[in-house]
Amino acid sequence: MSVPGKMVYTLDDVPKPFTKALGLGIQHVLTMFGATVAVPLILAPVMGMSPQQTAVLVASVMLCSGIATFLQTNFGTRLPIIQGVSFSFLGPFFAIIAATAGGADTMQHIAGAIILGALVEMLVGFTGLIGKLQKYVSPVVIGPVIAMIGLALYNAGAPMAGQNWILAIIVIVCAFFFSLILGPKKPFFSLFPILLAVIVAYIVAVFMGKVDFSAIAAAPWFRLPWGEGGWILPWGMPKFDVGFFLVVLAGYLASMIESYGDYHSISAAAQAPAPTGKQISRGIGMEGLGCFFTGLLGGFASTSYTENIGLVGLTKVASRYVVNIAVVILIIFGIFGKFGGAVATIPGAIVGGLYCTLFGLIASIGLSNSAKADLSSMRNLMIMGFILFMGLSLPAYFKGAEVSFEPVWLSNIVTTIGSTGMAVSAILGLILDNVIPGTAEERGITAFLNQGKSASA
Repeated sequence: MSVPGKMVYTLDDVPKPFTKALGLGIQHVLTMFGATVAVPLILAPVMGMSPQQTAVLVASVMLCSGIATFLQTNFGTRLPIIQGVSFSFLGPFFAIIAATAGGADTMQHIAGAIILGALVEMLVGFTGLIGKLQKYVSPVVIGPVIAMIGLALYNAGAPMAGQNWILAIIVIVCAFFFSLILGPKKPFFSLFPILLAVIVAYIVAVFMGKVDFSAIAAAPWFRLPWGEGGWILPWGMPKFDVGFFLVVLAGYLASMIESYGDYHSISAAAQAPAPTGKQISRGIGMEGLGCFFTGLLGGFASTSYTENIGLVGLTKVASRYVVNIAVVILIIFGIFGKFGGAVATIPGAIVGGLYCTLFGLIASIGLSNSAKADLSSMRNLMIMGFILFMGLSLPAYFKGAEVSFEPVWLSNIVTTIGSTGMAVSAILGLILDNVIPGTAEERGITAFLNQGKSASA
């Protein structure tokens, strides 16, 4: 079903005067800002990063989002779709963090895994494989895999929030209040609930004396292309590990599935024709290319942002020109060092509040995807229940057991995959769902494909 109401600006329109286009571009940045900044703030403390390193990480993420969005909007689907850091990769990244020394060393390994995974995503996209893979990846697998992104991180919420429960509770209460109570009455609050919650808690933290502004003072005004903290290879040369690469592939799988649906959604929101197979393939391929550059520029893997698709539907502004203005703003934020320094001053307890608010939501979104499958089918219930349980239980086994055998490289791969709940669920789910007989309707593939068609009808 198409989005009702006439478009204010279509794909090729250029809003005038420029100040109007600039305001619309800033709105796109504000919409994606909360989720984009949340990921580096979530991962930096676990990697033991200093405020200065966190500032570089935030700036790198913004720069990478700008470049990935430019590639997608102008050469990929050519739809007004913002690219940003994907939560799908949090589980794999936490596994890499646990197996490495932290800081720059961890980021080098993450970069290597992102680059290798990006090559696979480019292959899947540019060769047209994405269409052929649909029948093998059903909602029976998709739902639990996405759910594991949130569920596998249960032990990261309350411990960090406990650094200062007052600040964490403010974030949690404000997020619920802005999104579920004020949001239905005032659309502004439904667009920025997380960002507004962080701002309120941050102001309280300033008055409580819990904010350290040293990161702003230490950050340079502008980041240079080369050298320590520069745009290119800010953490050093990437390090490649087969085990880490295979773990990150689970994140890429979830990301590609999410983007496939988003391409149909943005077409409907922009009242554009349904995306063609070639258009979808180019989109996935360009996402892979964006992730490849991300590995070189020190950020995290990116995907399409559903929040900004909602913004297009709400404002009826689908102009690529507007999105390209957002691209320029993101790149400026990535080069302007003081911006990253300001974000790095956010206290850990506020980040802990984000953990508690967002991770459960990710899990519930994943489970809602499973509703496309027949949930009265014992086949589906057994598969989903098994892969969810094993996604939580097998990493607990690997955490306490000494798993070592020859050859060592294979032992490391097994240990890395077995320690990552999302990878465990994805592998077991793909095997069981494709080996055990089941109809396309029972597995939810029919509903998934029909949803894509009806979204752009």
